[in-house]
Amino acid sequence: MKTNKTKRVIKRAAAKSPAIGSRVKYVLRLFVAGASARSRQAILRVRELCAAELKDTCDLRVIDIYQQPALARANQIVATPTLIVEFPPPLRRFIGN
Repeated sequence: MKTNKTKRVIKRAAAKSPAIGSRVKYVLRLFVAGASARSRQAILRVRELCAAELKDTCDLRVIDIYQQPALARANQIVATPTLIVEFPPPLRRFIGN
């Protein structure tokens, strides 16, 4: 994942959030392919991002496309790893390392 770009997008979304006093719960979905080194690296980077930038306001779900191919089809995943920021809007996709 391109961590710096992802951080900027998340910070901008937080700044535009109408809930100034309350904490926004970020909904992130990370699609990976199996237990490869690239998948492990993507999971580690996103977890570090959640711990450093989002603290306790992150709902991260890691989805293995080999285990759940229906979810990959439903979310139109064409490459892995893919990080989808579902909430706050707009929906964003980050593809690749």
